Amino acid sequence: MPNLIALQTLLFKEIYRFLRIWPQTLLPSAVTTSLYFLIFGRLIGGRVGAMGGFDYMDYIVPGVILMSVITNAYSNVVSSFYSSKFQRNVEELLIAPVPGWMILTGYVGGGVVRGIAVGIVVMGISATFTDLHFEHPPMIVLVFALTATLFALAGFLNALFANSFDDISIIPNFVLTPLVYLGGVFYSIDLLPELWRRVSLGNPILYMINAFRYGFLGVSDVGIERALIIIVGFIVVLMLWALWLLKRGTGLKS
Repeated sequence: MPNLIALQTLLFKEIYRFLRIWPQTLLPSAVTTSLYFLIFGRLIGGRVGAMGGFDYMDYIVPGVILMSVITNAYSNVVSSFYSSKFQRNVEELLIAPVPGWMILTGYVGGGVVRGIAVGIVVMGISATFTDLHFEHPPMIVLVFALTATLFALAGFLNALFANSFDDISIIPNFVLTPLVYLGGVFYSIDLLPELWRRVSLGNPILYMINAFRYGFLGVSDVGIERALIIIVGFIVVLMLWALWLLKRGTGLKS
């Protein structure tokens, strides 16, 4: 029971933290999404025409939604946990009788909630630009949750290794953003030359976006079962890695 109270407290703290500053955590994604749909969907989409058998606006909607989930789930955890390290209040958790898996669950849970919350906001904005299709709703919910979990875990790992605030911006700027934009958000990889199509298949975000798009439109550039296996596989690997690092005290013990 004490452990359950600790988990509830940590989750509440993480959720309250981003809700309290919602103009900084929820509103920017809404504004950015509106610009994406206005520029890529309305202005450029009319010139592009159909993509994958659908209107271009409809085609990019799933990718733009998932892009917001990825960035927000990641940034919520990396900023929150590193701030706890920087302010040294994470030491209170380490000396308390709270197991590592509970610390991980609390921070990751907060990131997942923010990622899904922003995703729902972006989905609502999407509905004002086009009629949303829901071919496979369970797949939408599943990929929503799995993707938010995966990148919340990635954000936690980044925070563990970070030694300065600059370190928590390197991965999002130079790794995460390029992978997201090259993950098929705005195009089908079938349009690429064979060489670059094969290269794109090495991008794990491609599988997440296509599985999510399959939930909305029923089309995908990759096999859905393969995509789910890759997503779940990454979650398991990152989770075990994070728990192992917590047990060792990597990045936490001076």
